[in-house]
Amino acid sequence: MERRKGLTNRIVGLDIGTTKMCVAVAEVTPEGIDIRSITSHPSSGLRKGVVIDIDATAQSIKRAVSEAQDHGAAPIRDVFIGIAGNHVKSFDSHGAVGIKGKEVSPEDVERVIDSASAVYMPLDREILHVLPTDFILDGQEGLKDPVGMTGVRLEVKVYIVTGAVSAVQNLVKCCEKAGLEVLDIVLQPLASGEASLSADERDRGIALIDSGGGTTDIAFYKDGWLRHTAVLGIGGNHFTNDLSVGLRLPFHEAERVKKQYGSLLLSDMNSSGQIQVTALDGQVRDIPKKYVTEILLPRSEELIGLVRQEIQAKHTSGVPVLGAVLTGGASLLTGFDRLTESMLSMPVRIGYPGAPPEDFLSEPGQDHRVRGLPEEFNNPMYATAIGLVRYGAETVLPAESNLSPAHFVNKIVHTMTGWFKKIVR
Repeated sequence: MERRKGLTNRIVGLDIGTTKMCVAVAEVTPEGIDIRSITSHPSSGLRKGVVIDIDATAQSIKRAVSEAQDHGAAPIRDVFIGIAGNHVKSFDSHGAVGIKGKEVSPEDVERVIDSASAVYMPLDREILHVLPTDFILDGQEGLKDPVGMTGVRLEVKVYIVTGAVSAVQNLVKCCEKAGLEVLDIVLQPLASGEASLSADERDRGIALIDSGGGTTDIAFYKDGWLRHTAVLGIGGNHFTNDLSVGLRLPFHEAERVKKQYGSLLLSDMNSSGQIQVTALDGQVRDIPKKYVTEILLPRSEELIGLVRQEIQAKHTSGVPVLGAVLTGGASLLTGFDRLTESMLSMPVRIGYPGAPPEDFLSEPGQDHRVRGLPEEFNNPMYATAIGLVRYGAETVLPAESNLSPAHFVNKIVHTMTGWFKKIVR
């Protein structure tokens, strides 16, 4: 594993979310990844994953990192961060190169990926990842790792993920104001998938549905590769807002009610039970518990309906989806997995980052556990932070001491093949 001069084996993943900042601190050992601490802190200054107040976001980051700091350990300075939001756009591309020697080398793979990434990019867009989806050697398709094979012409199909330059730069600025250096920026669904999916699920065909506070991100995998991503403008805050308006509660009280009583089960729809809430006027009142379900159910059906449209579109384009894995806070609503399974007509499970996947597609796949994960953080809400730690353990930027701040975004672009490098090394 490459390691920058001066860095220890400590890896820090920072999930900058609309509703929370989550920091995972881990140490990489020969036996695996040891989680040293995980903290979660309320977030401010973001809307739907995009920074709208740099100072507020920087303060939220600073507090979250401070809480995650191990006593007696060196201050946290280097982090891997996730990025998401409606500004993230993706498209397919293709590249080809001639093979100079008789066998395909890792350098040839680098060249062909660089060829595929040589596309026109508007000035307001930035490439975040260039992800291979298929290698072709002398017309033979379906190659996952062409290194060592003999051929004359190597081609690659790639999936290019881009983000708005302003969104990328503002995230970096927030971290810098918090006293941090960003080692890499990773698409959040990629990080969540790293923590939540088994190798077999990625191979057979899976949809990862990551519901955050501001948006829901979907990542489709097939044959081991990421094939498509989509961002839906509905997240956990929409559920909370519906409760706030419908029950006439302050937003923070609606959030409490959602977490404590949120359910999509028909049995709760018919429940005669009562719950206590604090209304806008400060008065404590009893309301029927079924009201919560009646309000949450239509929004859940709307979200899952949009997910179904994305899945059907991928079926049409030749990327079959055989199951779905739920992560993010909304997945914790009681009955959300059952409702999703019913509406999508396919197996659905909740992705817990600290437990081996219960692979419903075949035999259990790769064990994605990390050691030392506290039980309270074995939670879909923390899948992105755990995935960032796993990503950081595999790919660390090489030293570039002469790089100026003005070229920082270009520095990030050069790491775009990092997810693939761990395959061909």
